[in-house]
Amino acid sequence: MSLFSTIFDVIVVGGGHAGSEAAAASANMGAHTLLITMNLQNIAQMSCNPAMGGIAKGQIVREIDALGGYSGIVTDKTAIQFKMLNKSKGPAMWSPRAQSDRMQFAECWRTMLEQTDNLDFYQDSVNGLLFDGNKIIGVKTALGLEIKAKTVIITAGTFLNGLIHIGDKSFGGGRAGEGASTGITEDLVAKGFESGRMKTGTPPRVDGRSLDYSKMTEQPGDEITEKFSYLPTTKSLQKQRSCWLTYTNLEVHDLLREGFDRSPMFNGRIQSTGPRYCPSIEDKIDRFATKERHQIFVEPEGWTTVEMYVNGFSTSLPEDIQDKAIRSIEGFENVKFLRYGYAIEYDFFQPTQLTHSLETKLIENLFFAGQINGTTGYEEAAAQGLMAGVNAALKTQEKEPFILKRNEAYIGVLIDDLITKGTEEPYRMFTSRAEYRTLLRQDNADLRLTPLGFKLGLASQERLNRVVEKQEKTDLLIQFLHETSVKQEEVNPILEAKNLALINQSVKLYKVAARPQLDFSDFKVIPKVNAFLEENGIDKEIIEQAEIDLKYAGYIEKERNNADKLNRLENVVIPSSFKYDKLKSLSFEAREKLNKIKPTSISQASRISGVSPSDISVLLVYMGR
Repeated sequence: MSLFSTIFDVIVVGGGHAGSEAAAASANMGAHTLLITMNLQNIAQMSCNPAMGGIAKGQIVREIDALGGYSGIVTDKTAIQFKMLNKSKGPAMWSPRAQSDRMQFAECWRTMLEQTDNLDFYQDSVNGLLFDGNKIIGVKTALGLEIKAKTVIITAGTFLNGLIHIGDKSFGGGRAGEGASTGITEDLVAKGFESGRMKTGTPPRVDGRSLDYSKMTEQPGDEITEKFSYLPTTKSLQKQRSCWLTYTNLEVHDLLREGFDRSPMFNGRIQSTGPRYCPSIEDKIDRFATKERHQIFVEPEGWTTVEMYVNGFSTSLPEDIQDKAIRSIEGFENVKFLRYGYAIEYDFFQPTQLTHSLETKLIENLFFAGQINGTTGYEEAAAQGLMAGVNAALKTQEKEPFILKRNEAYIGVLIDDLITKGTEEPYRMFTSRAEYRTLLRQDNADLRLTPLGFKLGLASQERLNRVVEKQEKTDLLIQFLHETSVKQEEVNPILEAKNLALINQSVKLYKVAARPQLDFSDFKVIPKVNAFLEENGIDKEIIEQAEIDLKYAGYIEKERNNADKLNRLENVVIPSSFKYDKLKSLSFEAREKLNKIKPTSISQASRISGVSPSDISVLLVYMGR
């Protein structure tokens, strides 16, 4: 096989989290895929913090896994700590998060990709795109190769015209020690694409041997750990590494302010927008001037390395200011720096220029995924990569695109938000963005998505079998709870121990089990309950699923009804050639936005900023609804 004569089904440009998931997905669906990256040693590199998951992000990783992606498996295999966040809140808010061994993470990803059929690799920089009219037909590389493909997915991360800033110094680069990517933006702008600039940053890395942990608060992982992947091939952690918590103080803030005149954020050299929910330390002390301290999490970079990630101290201030200020944080008095923090500016393209499949509207067969679409975070990038990989493969197979709705997955919310609303700052997923978050829990991603992944040829038969078994056993347990009566003498000791109201007659077990203060495990002391669980092989996962279904039945039903209403509007399709200008009853802003975004349904149109309920009424009337 020669690169000069092969026409690939899919070329993936960039080997970060988006590119890795895209390449795995398209190859696993049978598409001959080529992953082109600037450095094969840096596939799936964790450029920023060594962690996966978190609030809403953990749900995304579980969704990727449920569909048949790799991120959950890699995270489980390389985790050094696991936590389920928000356990004190309702299950819609529970979010898994794992600290990862940075080096093992990238190595595991590369190994899994190399074991994937239909996937080839090539190390080079893509600096141009090949077009035939309004179709993409391949890429040009820095070495002058022209490589042809039926579809191309660009996942360039922070590398597109990347510019690194530390204090008053700036230099081109997509990541510390790696060059920027040039040429792609220029080719796209020449084709009519609208580009912009965004900023992100990273904190210093320090030598853990130089820190005094006795002055910090230990942050261990959960006592009973879970995992991301639904497959039994990965195991939950038996041992873990702790993180540590300390705080900035007023002295630290004063020392940081000394460098503000040399900060690229404040002297005008950085004009692009950074992530609102992950601001730099200088941004935090400027915006929250009255706050006396900010949290600093000290996170190990792996099992054996001494390198520590200083989470909460992201900065682009000069090195001498970083050095001086961090030494005033408790535990950092004798710190040794391994790397200084820096900011990076890079090109992105307004995601309103994409369809729900992540294919661009202007150029057929060209897909974007990851930070090129204005997002931030490994998880958001990986989700887009998976969806772009799936849809590029489907395009080569002349099949309909695969699109997840807002009530089906956080991934659906993410993509719909991006292409419908666009973004003016790096987009990050939160549970609050999902109006159906009670349906989109981390515990049921397999029930929601694995049957869809199996139909695509992405999720294995083993995955589907496990989902069918999980649903059957959950239904069986719920049926048992509804049919089984318990007497006062069986239940009242359990209720009494928790200071709860006692029962005065026999009741069906589900009525007591639905009480929010009780866990189903409390009822294992009742012999017939314990016998039922053992006879039917009902484990912790099934119990949790049934418990959530039982206790939150009212909320779940309400959201399902709301989702059904939304889907009725999704079914009111707007033709792509629809002329909004002829509807004079529409507001001027609505006509402008609708013409630009070209929504595919009334439901999507209703989510566009500037399109009012009265504008939607006009559209519905015109369409005979």
